[in-house]
Amino acid sequence: MTTRKKLEGNGLWESSRMMLPEHKEAIICQQHEECRKGRPILDAQEIELIESALAESYNDHRRITLQLFDEYEDLQLTGIVVMVHKFRREIKLSIETDEWQWIRIEDIISAT
Repeated sequence: MTTRKKLEGNGLWESSRMMLPEHKEAIICQQHEECRKGRPILDAQEIELIESALAESYNDHRRITLQLFDEYEDLQLTGIVVMVHKFRREIKLSIETDEWQWIRIEDIISAT
C-alpha cells in the first residue's frame, strides 16, 4: 500500500486528494506573515549616534557599516556616504566603484 501523505520541502503535509493548491498557497502566505517583524523604535541617543556616524562618513570619506531594517531579515551594507538629501531623508552610499545605493535614513537601525 502506498502512503498518500508525504512531507514536502516546505514542511507541509499534502496529498493530491487532501489539499487544494489554494489552501497550500494560503498556508505558505500565513507562515511568511508570521515571520514578519515590526520596525524597532530607536531612542534619541541611538539616533544621534547614527547621524554622527553618517556625518563622519560623509565629511571624512570614511567607510561605514549600516544595519538596515527589513521586515523579514535585517540587511547590512558597508560603504561611504557620498550624498545626503535632508528633505527626502535619504543618503547615497557608495558601496564599490560605480556601485551605490540610496538608503532611507528611517531604515537605518545602527551605524558603525
